[in-house]
Amino acid sequence: MTFLNKRAKFAGLASIALAATSAAVLFASQAAFATAAPGGDNGTVKVHDSSTPVTDHQNDPQDVCQFYLDGFGFDGAQSVTWYIDSWPPTGNGTEVLNGSLTMDANGDGYTANQSLPNGHYKLFWNFTGENGAAKQKVFWVKCPAPTPSSTTPDGTPTGTPTSPSPTCTCASTPPTTAPPTTPPAPATQTPPSQVVAAAPAPTPVTGSLPVTG
Repeated sequence: MTFLNKRAKFAGLASIALAATSAAVLFASQAAFATAAPGGDNGTVKVHDSSTPVTDHQNDPQDVCQFYLDGFGFDGAQSVTWYIDSWPPTGNGTEVLNGSLTMDANGDGYTANQSLPNGHYKLFWNFTGENGAAKQKVFWVKCPAPTPSSTTPDGTPTGTPTSPSPTCTCASTPPTTAPPTTPPAPATQTPPSQVVAAAPAPTPVTGSLPVTG
């Protein structure tokens, strides 16, 4: 093999190695951009039942009653607007609820508890800097039906405790108090009459008195 042939072969190998290195660097750059795209479409949103902790990022069952929206992994301080449409088969696409919030420095944020009538709904979650469509979630609201209360013929709902009428053990009419009797007037005693004995009659003097001179 001549010197020129060796040199050409070495140059070809170097070109192949350079091309492979460039491709690897480009692939790594694209992967890094897809993993964390500042100002891009990062983050996930969940429809959580109200009893689910905010720190739980697992999927909830599709059926909820009272619920809240939980976003995490977005860009720090990113502004979010959201709305919920009624969705077939129970809805017609009419907007029924909306709101907004700002994510914290870690890109996390959540709404207050929300309530909707039973039915099928779709969430649309928009945020500043998004490059694609809004993030979307469909879910059902299925709250248990309240227990119906039937009424009795007199209109009193069944199951409603009725207080028994108080029973009175007292006399139907209060006893009358006998009027006070007037004490009898004290008997007046007449003092016994005093019988005055008659003075005895003078005894007549018999005989003659001596004559004095």
